[in-house]
Amino acid sequence: MKQLGISLYPEQSTFIQDKEYMDLAKKYGYQRIFTSLLQLKSDSGEDLLARLKEDVDYANQLGFKTVVDINPALFKELRIDYNDLSFFQDLGVWGLRLDEGFSGIEEAAMTHNPYGLKIELNMSRGTNYLDSIMSYDPEEDNLIGCHNFYPQEYTGLSEEIFYEYSQKYRDYGLHTAAFISSKHAQFGPWPVHEGLPTMENDRDRNIFSQVTHLRLSKMIDDIIIGNAFATEEELAQAAAAFNSPFPTLSIEFTDNVLPIEQTICLKDVHLYRGDASAYLLRDTKPRVVYANEAIPAQTEIKEVFDYGDVVIVNDKYPRYKGELQLVLTPFENDGRRNLVGHLREDDFDLLDAIEPWSTFILKNAKNN
Repeated sequence: MKQLGISLYPEQSTFIQDKEYMDLAKKYGYQRIFTSLLQLKSDSGEDLLARLKEDVDYANQLGFKTVVDINPALFKELRIDYNDLSFFQDLGVWGLRLDEGFSGIEEAAMTHNPYGLKIELNMSRGTNYLDSIMSYDPEEDNLIGCHNFYPQEYTGLSEEIFYEYSQKYRDYGLHTAAFISSKHAQFGPWPVHEGLPTMENDRDRNIFSQVTHLRLSKMIDDIIIGNAFATEEELAQAAAAFNSPFPTLSIEFTDNVLPIEQTICLKDVHLYRGDASAYLLRDTKPRVVYANEAIPAQTEIKEVFDYGDVVIVNDKYPRYKGELQLVLTPFENDGRRNLVGHLREDDFDLLDAIEPWSTFILKNAKNN
């Protein structure tokens, strides 16, 4: 089951603030919580643990699944043996995320804990880390993965590394997660406030597009907002993108778009025709559905269609009239297609992730 999540940082907030945030997230169907014990200090550990447990207890009442970030040094500080995870069972968490791992045998041993606690691996480590763990016969039902987030600008994962490191978890059939970022949240675990995405090219996207990006990757099950607190609008937008039956791209319409052209774009889902062109993503169904509609040619035309332009074939091309097309490679406009809009900038590079025979939705960017 795929889930949406939020993050809490009890050392930087109050229980009342966290409670209100959890209530709001629950309203929009969020089910996971990420939090961290990595900020524990020896002189204040008990206080932070008490605050964290307060959050976890309330999260459990609401049905959230809480994963807490830890590392080997914390095990030593709290005098926890990896063969005895009763500390985390008493804390009430659903799982523990190993920000830094052990040697492989310890992670595998932890998956056999009697409490069913999930052991979440750091997917952004790469190398042969996961292979090593799998060689020690872990309980795979208790083994999951989650990428890092990156507070510092320009340090997030590249698209290529994200796919490479994620693929191994897909190959093993493990449940995965990654982070997106709120533009309005004020804090994360560290004193840097430049967003908390997993992938660097998500840092400046709107939150709806971030979710769509991860969905289109087909590498990620759970999506977690890394910083706190996202606004209600952002929570709603992320949930809408996550729960949409198909990936959704946003279109900014031209001023002279016709009502029938808006209907073609927005009313129905779109199927990318499988015999794909290098120049156009084609949805041919509208030319059947709207065969009897007039689509007059535009009198003022753009000389060259650019990548991300959305066009509809007009009356000058009778056999294809009404066909919806998204431009993949620039080409000259001969007047037989009407420019009706273009993808919002945040979604430009998502167009390449739409595959032939896949289905997608267009929505009006003004409705965000």
